[in-house]
Order: sequence, then C-alpha cells, then structure tokens
Amino acid sequence: MSSQSSPQNPRPRVAVVFGGRSSEHAISVVTAGAVLRAIDRTAYDVLPIGITADGRWALTADDPERMAITGRTLPSVEQLAESDSGSVLLPAEPANREVIYTEPGSVPKVLGEVDVVFPMLHGPYGEDGTLQGLLELAGVPYVGSGVLASAVGMDKEYMKRIFASFGLPVGPYTVVRPREWERDETAARKKIVDFAGDHGWPVFVKPARAGSSFGITKVDDLAALDEAIAEARRHDPKIIVESLLRGREIECGVLEFEDGPRASLPAEIPPATAHDFYDFEAKYIDSAEGVVPAPLTEEQTRQVQELAVRAFDAASCEGLVRADFFLLDSGEFVINEINTMPGFTPISMYPRMWEASGVSYPELVDRLIKAALGRSTGLR
Repeated sequence: MSSQSSPQNPRPRVAVVFGGRSSEHAISVVTAGAVLRAIDRTAYDVLPIGITADGRWALTADDPERMAITGRTLPSVEQLAESDSGSVLLPAEPANREVIYTEPGSVPKVLGEVDVVFPMLHGPYGEDGTLQGLLELAGVPYVGSGVLASAVGMDKEYMKRIFASFGLPVGPYTVVRPREWERDETAARKKIVDFAGDHGWPVFVKPARAGSSFGITKVDDLAALDEAIAEARRHDPKIIVESLLRGREIECGVLEFEDGPRASLPAEIPPATAHDFYDFEAKYIDSAEGVVPAPLTEEQTRQVQELAVRAFDAASCEGLVRADFFLLDSGEFVINEINTMPGFTPISMYPRMWEASGVSYPELVDRLIKAALGRSTGLR
C-alpha cells in the first residue's frame, strides 16, 4: 500500500477503520463519523471499514450522519455494514497491497490499494498495539503511535511506571493482577484495603486497560468496594486503584509537526455536578463542557505544555496524544494518563484544544494523514 498514488488514482486513499471489539465500540463509531465528515474529499479517496463487536471487518456506508449519538442511543458497525456476512481482508504481507472484499458464495472483489489507514479504534483490540502490529506486518502506513507506545498508552500501570522512570510526577496507585485474584482473592482485596488505609478514602477503582471512563467507580468506603471491584473486572481482569488527587483537571493536546511534537493550549474539565467524576455519560451523553483555554497563568500553561510533550516523548508516541493532568492545590502538576487515540467526537477535548490553538478540525485531520503518509513502517 504505497504512499505514492497511481496515475489512475491520483489522490491518496485513506481507509478509516473503526468500531472494534472493545467496550468503546460505539464511541469509535462516533469518532469515525466526525473524521469522515472532516476529510477533504478533493484531496483524498476514502474507504470506511467497520469492525463489528464480534470482530468481523465489514464494508460500511460512508454516512457520517448515521454514526452520531441520537439522544441516548449509541451507533454500531452492525447498523452501518453493507452486508451481515461480507468481510474485508487486509493484505497479510507488504508484497500484496490490495484490499479484498469477500461474500459467501460470491467471487472475491478487489477494492484496490489503500495508501494509509486512519485507525479510529478505542480500547483493546485496536488502540492497544494489536491493530498497529497487524499494519506493521502488512507494511501499511497508519495514523498515530506504533505498537509499543499504543500498548503503553492503553495499560495504566506500565504507563505510570514509564512516566515515573522519566521523572514525570504520578499519583499514588496500586495494581492487582489476574493471578493475584486467582491465587488468593482475599489477599488481593486486602491489598486494596491496605492502599486505602495508607492514602485515605475515596479511591478510584479502574480497569487497567480500558478507556472512556468505562468500569471506573469512585469508592467512598469499604462497603462499596466489592461492587466496584466486580465492575472493573468486568472490563479487565487486571485492575488499578488510585487515590483521590484534590485539584483541577487539566488536559493538553500534543501534535507532531515537521519540527517535532508541540503542545496545544490546555483545557480544564470543570468540577462534576450531575456526575461523581468525568465519566462516560458526562463525556458523551450529557455533553459536559470543558473550558478552552484553561484559566491558568502563563507559567502554569508553559509547565503543563512542557510536561505533555515530555510524556509524548517518554512513551515514544507518534502523531497525536491527549495528556491528562491534575493541578493540585499545592500548585504541582501530576500526570494522570495519556490517550494515544483521543476522541474526535464533536465535543471531544483534543480537537477543541487544537482549534483554540489555531489548527482547525479539517486541518488537524489532514496533518495527521500527511504525517502518516510520510512515515515508514517497521523500526524507525
């Protein structure tokens, strides 16, 4: 899938891949719809490919309007698929660069070459390095971070370990792995109770490898702990427990330019009112608004921008990242996490921060595609 377009197809062809097997399936569809709406169709040909919740790669309608949240109803790839049985096949090796569409009982159809993939997948089986590894094997350029950075950005434990090793400030946390639950569930639970005893209630119990605030519970006391653990483990057998950091929630976008990564103006997530914290419904259903730019001093803005770029470099990220921080009452910034494929929904903070920084949504999408076209696969 060469980045050089053919004489018959002078425009680079972008495959927008979305949906997936994670609990963030619907948000991936919404994000892809926004990106499809923003791509300059005079500059690029577009091939939408949806991955169903059970893992089938489907040819879908290029219809952003059907990919939005309607009221409180979330969209899905199954609703958009042109067939309930057809499958899209990516090449398995760099020498074979054609995408194939197969339908039971029919002759396979060649969909042509694709120059770059824009993976709009969130969560496991897409944002965590798995899809990136598949594209690396096929020699297909793609938007965003590579295998290592994607995996690090998905696993909150190793993300924090890497940040700490690079001197970035992280908050107190503890991790309970699947084998600990299997070996001695009582001891695993006690590990969390002891952590809360050391750092105080409330604590946040989270899946270690999930996004969009799925499976996260703010636990105020011992009585609510077991239900929170069960909810987190429903999304991931490995959980992370974090202490409450009292302060302001600040986000900052990082985008790779020709001369290296740069940080956007930061945003602030206001204190929750209808929700205990900035959870899934606050983000996507009830349209909680962030403040862009964040009301910070010039020095605070400079500090958080510098930390965001340092986090981008520490995890070996490429393309884009949203870095989330707490500004503590003491005046110190603590990094909470990064997101290597942040949401691009109409209310998502990442594009809003860059728009406030002078990069419009269509320009942002175009810059990411061009950067991917100019980047090789493999070791770099």
